[in-house]
Amino acid sequence: MDPADFYTGIVAELYGPLKSFSQDPGPYAAFVRRAGMPALELGCGDGDPLLELRRRGLEVDGVDSSADMLDRLRRRADEEGIRATVFHQRMEALRLPRRYRAIFLAGPTFTLLPDDDVALAALRGIRAHLAEGGTVLVPLFTPAPTPPEQIGRVRTAAAPDGAELRVSVVAEQRDEAARTQTTLLRYERHHRSDSSVVERPWILHWYTRDGFEKLATTAGLTVTAVTDPDGKPAPAGDAGLLHFRLQAA
Repeated sequence: MDPADFYTGIVAELYGPLKSFSQDPGPYAAFVRRAGMPALELGCGDGDPLLELRRRGLEVDGVDSSADMLDRLRRRADEEGIRATVFHQRMEALRLPRRYRAIFLAGPTFTLLPDDDVALAALRGIRAHLAEGGTVLVPLFTPAPTPPEQIGRVRTAAAPDGAELRVSVVAEQRDEAARTQTTLLRYERHHRSDSSVVERPWILHWYTRDGFEKLATTAGLTVTAVTDPDGKPAPAGDAGLLHFRLQAA
């Protein structure tokens, strides 16, 4: 399947109840305040942390490739009385009506782009939508293989209507040369006599530090800093979560 279509249908429905981690909005709010507004969150999904940033009075738009996830975001915004402007577009094919002082991804969503060519197209789109003097924040990481004992283990949650929701890792393949890890995930929804089950490949594509900097340079961007999530300079060779800050070359 097209990687951009992963978060659709039952996967989008189960995303919120089954997710095990939510991004802390604090660092992204601080980034937007430093870099300036308007701001744009790439891969905003169903609204974390975009809705909290809007709640704090920050001018932040969102873009995501999944119409289903954006529908969830809009419902949440309506329920919470928050005004949010979002666009249904792929990250690698941005055509937005204005430019932004701050462009960011909340977490390493950039690794969902399946290869370097798509990543380069995304970076070129980011450059085209970056206002003069603007700053880009791209978190990146190298995914670890799923431990063998986690293969087949089921994580569950309950839906508001009482349905049992399940997700599990069925299998995984890793290609060090291509820098990709493909995890086959099974999503299940069981409610009385009705059941829905889908299996989808979740592709993560990672980057070397030098490789990402070369892509950014080709796209007309310059890496101005590489830090850990706390803002401290990241040592060379660090494979943890890195925050790349970029500006127009």
